[in-house]
Amino acid sequence: MVVRESFDSSLQELQEKMMEMGELTGTLIEKSFIALQNQDIELALRVIEDDDEIDDLQSEIDQLAIWLIVKEQPVARDLRKIIGAIKILTDVERVADFGVNIAKATIQIGNVHSLIHLTDLETMKNRCISMLEKSLQAFFEENISLAKEVGDMDDQIDDLSDANYKKLSAYLSEHPEETNQLVQLILVNRHLERTADHITNIAESAAYLIKGKKYDLNP
Repeated sequence: MVVRESFDSSLQELQEKMMEMGELTGTLIEKSFIALQNQDIELALRVIEDDDEIDDLQSEIDQLAIWLIVKEQPVARDLRKIIGAIKILTDVERVADFGVNIAKATIQIGNVHSLIHLTDLETMKNRCISMLEKSLQAFFEENISLAKEVGDMDDQIDDLSDANYKKLSAYLSEHPEETNQLVQLILVNRHLERTADHITNIAESAAYLIKGKKYDLNP
């Protein structure tokens, strides 16, 4: 019983650190987009620095997860949960990387007149953050309904991404002098679309934990 209590305590610590990493990543995405909207180069640079904290936390959680596997030798569901956590960490880290890419796009755009109003990028960003929260909640609470909801939201992101690309491409054909900014906004659109894909991977990991079989939430 004491051994199990020790294992449960360590598993709880792992989940708490995962929650912290998820919250830091959501905040990073939010800050990167604020920097883009406000053309705030200093904030964009801070976002890039903040990614180091997320990378360090990922390494710390990875070490804890490996220690749990080696020392406790968990079986069946517990092992599946730890392996799922390791996989999820990779996707969360990639989400943070896309936030950094948005910050870098902000720096490339500089202080020219912003064209972000041509897009629905803010809607995409808001839905990505909501998806991230729901996907992690689905994993922690083993809630298959939330996992499926994330898959549905990914379809919405794809539709928004397609619409943004068409708007930006059409504007570019008429305003070649705005090529630099428009290309950067197209890249931001792509970064957010890929962000949603990685978050959907997190939801699929949650579904695998719950059902014990692979789910494709974005066929």
